[in-house]
Amino acid sequence: MTEARPDRPGADRQDRRSAASPGAFPPHRVDGRLGGLPGPVPDLRRIGIAPDHWYPVATSRSVRRNRTFATAFAGQRIALYRGRSGAVHALEDRCAHRQVPLSMGVVEGDILRCCYHAWAYRGDGRISQIPYLPKGSERPPRGVRSYPVREAYGLVFVFPGEPALAEAAAFPRLPEYHSPAHRTMTFSRTVRCHYSFMHENLLDMNHQFLHRSVLGRIRPELLGYETGPRHVEARYLFVPAGGRKDRGAGLLSAEGVGGRDTPDVITIRTEYPYQTLRGVPEGTDLPAFSLWAAYVPEDAEQRRNHAYGLLTIAKPSVPGAMHLAWPLIRRFTERVFAQDRTAVEAEQRAWDEQGEDRNHEVFPLILDLRDVLRSNGVPLRSDEASGCTPCGLATPAHRAGVTSGAEATRPAAPAAEDAAGAE
Repeated sequence: MTEARPDRPGADRQDRRSAASPGAFPPHRVDGRLGGLPGPVPDLRRIGIAPDHWYPVATSRSVRRNRTFATAFAGQRIALYRGRSGAVHALEDRCAHRQVPLSMGVVEGDILRCCYHAWAYRGDGRISQIPYLPKGSERPPRGVRSYPVREAYGLVFVFPGEPALAEAAAFPRLPEYHSPAHRTMTFSRTVRCHYSFMHENLLDMNHQFLHRSVLGRIRPELLGYETGPRHVEARYLFVPAGGRKDRGAGLLSAEGVGGRDTPDVITIRTEYPYQTLRGVPEGTDLPAFSLWAAYVPEDAEQRRNHAYGLLTIAKPSVPGAMHLAWPLIRRFTERVFAQDRTAVEAEQRAWDEQGEDRNHEVFPLILDLRDVLRSNGVPLRSDEASGCTPCGLATPAHRAGVTSGAEATRPAAPAAEDAAGAE
């Protein structure tokens, strides 16, 4: 499947900077090229997220001591548990014996015992005990897969790719999270769409009409953008144009009690596979708020993702002001997210009904973003239902080609429970 895309004479998309003036964009572009090579461009919604990165799969407070927690990454069911030591472990969510989910099991010290026949597993996935196995019996199975785990920023991250790559893989750096001058709001929501729709939604700020009931009338002006092999970054000037704005919006952007209407400079960056946003009031150098987000596919077909967000807000100079403003900011962000979710889930439903992406995208910024997501992702396999490859992602031998045709039907992994909280 290919996307409909207007024709554009060949131009190198790598490290290209574009000004905001209409004449800065080529009048025509084509989505028939990728990396400068001719040929059809694969439907982005059939590209899976690359597994060789650190992904959040739960909030820390969801994984309670001596308890299990069921989560998933792209069809891989994962059982998290926090043992007596306080460390979180991540195991394939099935017992090697009868395939019963280990997330139904019992935590004993730092081992996890299956609820069915009481097979016990260490945090590395190896079997430590089969209670009824006679001495001298044949050596038991090796156990189940374990995942590298890191806990940071109030989130539990796993590395679902090749374990040997985990240590060298870049981990998100959020220094403001621990700063006493900031407070962080945590978001955890399931959204029923392909993760790429989420990247497009945040990066394309031309959709502010959608938020007119909470932001009033906003005129976004693209100041410029740059793109490279793994990133796209855009800068907008948000110019208020009248209308009623949610009080929480003003508090978030540091407008204060006076509620002044001044432009903000909004910088959004997709640095594969994460996304960030910074809001800086005009005339200042320090951001009033910043957002880090990750969109983690839950099901094998990757038509449902779990969005994790960390919204870090600079505290005002007035003592106690942030405490009073917090409920209003939370209400505002929830309203904006609800509107965005309605839109991206509608996009996914259209894709499902059509069986392909029939978008007629005209914004060069989003065309470049799609190239970044395609070139860094891995194609979903059409034979997912065979179970040959975990989570339906192509193995290295398959990554050179992209499968066309309908995706196989496969039962979706259970979604993690929606949760939101302030850290």
